[in-house]
Amino acid sequence: MDLDDTIDTGHSNHSDNRTFDDVLAARLTRRTVMAGGLATAAATFFGASSAFATRPVDVRTPSLPRGGRDGRGIGFTSIPLQNSAWPTIAPEYQWSVLIPWREKLDGSGDSFAYGLTADEQAASIGIGHDGMWYFGNDKRGMLCINHEFGTAPHLLGKAAPTSLDDVRVMQHAHGVSVVKIERSDDDGRKGWRMKASKRNRRIHVNTPVVFSGPAAASPLLQTAAGNPALGTLNNCANGYTPWGTYLTCEENFNGYFGRTAAGANTPEQARYGFAAAGFGYAWHQFDPRFDLSNPAYANEEHRFGWVVEIDPERPNSAPVKRTALGRVKHEGATFVEGKGGRAVVYTGDDERFDYIYRYVSAKNWRSMRAKGVSPLDDGTLFVARFDDDGTGQWLELSPNNPALAGWTIDRILVHTRLAADAVGATKMDRPEWITQGADGQMYCTLTNNTNRGVGTNPGTNAANPTVNNQWGHIIRWRDGERHTGPTFTWDIFVLAKDVADAGGQMFGSPDGIWADPDGRVFIETDGAQPGGNNDQLLVADSATREIRRLFTGVKSCEVTGITVTPDRRTMFVNLQHPGDGNPANSNFPVGGPGIPADPAGPIPRDATIVITRRDGKVIGS
Repeated sequence: MDLDDTIDTGHSNHSDNRTFDDVLAARLTRRTVMAGGLATAAATFFGASSAFATRPVDVRTPSLPRGGRDGRGIGFTSIPLQNSAWPTIAPEYQWSVLIPWREKLDGSGDSFAYGLTADEQAASIGIGHDGMWYFGNDKRGMLCINHEFGTAPHLLGKAAPTSLDDVRVMQHAHGVSVVKIERSDDDGRKGWRMKASKRNRRIHVNTPVVFSGPAAASPLLQTAAGNPALGTLNNCANGYTPWGTYLTCEENFNGYFGRTAAGANTPEQARYGFAAAGFGYAWHQFDPRFDLSNPAYANEEHRFGWVVEIDPERPNSAPVKRTALGRVKHEGATFVEGKGGRAVVYTGDDERFDYIYRYVSAKNWRSMRAKGVSPLDDGTLFVARFDDDGTGQWLELSPNNPALAGWTIDRILVHTRLAADAVGATKMDRPEWITQGADGQMYCTLTNNTNRGVGTNPGTNAANPTVNNQWGHIIRWRDGERHTGPTFTWDIFVLAKDVADAGGQMFGSPDGIWADPDGRVFIETDGAQPGGNNDQLLVADSATREIRRLFTGVKSCEVTGITVTPDRRTMFVNLQHPGDGNPANSNFPVGGPGIPADPAGPIPRDATIVITRRDGKVIGS
């Protein structure tokens, strides 16, 4: 859910760092902005710690898309914007529903009735379907899926929790599902469905976890209560590793904490946006872990905001929070292989005026794993500075940087935002998902920033060129030295406000993004759309910058999460909070094509959507 456009309407970065809008405004005076289908030119770029570390290298590989099967380009009919209570898809395509909220993990296809208990929720698919990745072949495999968001009215049928039992239901609806799915072509049950497997499991707010990396033993991660490290929450976007593990990312974790007694934020808490009432979840009223005024649980808030590694093949393994990647409101963790085989991970910090980060492992990731060291534990974290001339710098976040003299590495990693402020990173318009294009460039969605240039807030710069940026944009860059150098070159791929088709402006609020090996860039939206229409899935050609609309969701939902089978003939996306949980807006997926009536009635259910072409070609063609 786009919490930044609903509950969390402010921002917490009040540093004097330069904004991306200011950089881009200067940049655009040096460039020609082209009119046309995309309306904005993009210039040519200048060029433990845990069980994971002890497993043999390359035992498994995740689902990696293969290229070239149906060539480059976009071959489907672009559909109009929609405002319906039901999804719409291009006529060359079809869709079906997979693993809706409350479906049991036992593979029976049955679901728990609405009003389920905490134990039932822990044994079924969670709510708030978001980022995901598929590990398998073209017919069967493991799907890891995030569960970001779920409110009391939708989950409990009442305005707020009134007991610890209610809170446990909400907590167990968050986190991650790991499930086996399979495509069936027989017995009249064609299509994808969940299957029984010992590997099926739920990871939620009360699941034991472990910390790894440079800050794992830090006092900043210990509480006076001595309570164990538990759980993951607000799991938004994601990533995966070439050794077959899933990376889930904790985003708006601050909103789950509150105060039962009066008190003021520390500077560190203020920088991460903590508030007395949080986002209204009210967990702190019943669960002391989330009470910022309870001294026994001081530092509990530091245990969230991490990239978490999960092994889909080992159901008894604990999720590992990788502290070397820093603590921010992570929006994805995109792995690429850099020079010398080093592991490189890109991530955005999804808040107005926050930053883009890059992590680089110390050595070749294969050799590190062969020695029992996680490539995600030993490396260096950087934050981006965008300059007016289309170049940029990766600023090191370590005690080696003079701007961080006197900082310890654990303080840098636990209070990463403050360290990034200190080194002079560029304030961005809500950096979200990042993907590597077929052209080798990194693409990042900047969803929006309606505070940009409003009142006393910072104005525009070269990389964030729009005052009151309601519609957002997408930036791309190319790192030097194959993702490991200190510099990069950048330009704007698209300003959403300038993209139009026969129906007018095409989209706003870009969020999810994924690029295939043939040069297509898939763009998902989360937030305001032109004309108040539904969120959508679009496909762009990275070379021509043509964009077509493939799919639209339902009223008041987010279209998010994206992964494919290796042959790319099946794509999975998610519909999150359809109808905002209100059946007056949408009862999706109840009563849809091939979907039986729900005994619970028309309560909308978050679900995964399976997309295929009717002629069997790759998605996007």
